Amino acid sequence: MSLVTLLPFIVLIGAMFLMTRSAKKKQQQAAEMRDQMQPGSGIRTIGGMYATVKEVNDDTVLLDAGPGVDLLFAKNAIATVLTDDEYNRIVHGIEHDLKSDADLVPDDASSLTGNDEPADAAGASDDKPVDLGKKDAAEEPADAAEAKAEDEPKKTDGDSEAK
Repeated sequence: MSLVTLLPFIVLIGAMFLMTRSAKKKQQQAAEMRDQMQPGSGIRTIGGMYATVKEVNDDTVLLDAGPGVDLLFAKNAIATVLTDDEYNRIVHGIEHDLKSDADLVPDDASSLTGNDEPADAAGASDDKPVDLGKKDAAEEPADAAEAKAEDEPKKTDGDSEAK
């Protein structure tokens, strides 16, 4: 057999190898994440339920889903182990206090201009109206309106000579 005949099979086998390799990597990372679970960690199950880890066993995890609600899940049913900040934000609605972001965005744009004048004083100095080059229909001369009407194609009853 020639190399040209074997080339599609070689490419197919290579693609299958790469796909299975990436799937194995993802499975290994998920297994490592599940092994690092500790009591008190916030998690999300594959069903979308948020809970706190109460006890970790070999193949199972005991979860605290609320006051007096303990659930036993398989370790494979844990989708994600969340950080404390993320768990508190999602479950309890507690936002992390970011003091460094407090002064990044000003309340108004006047502080960005570099002028020491207030925004009202800067706007009041320009008393002239701004001409945007747009004219109202009332200001348009009558000759221009007639010329515009002549330029438009005339409507007919559907009989067209250009068939």
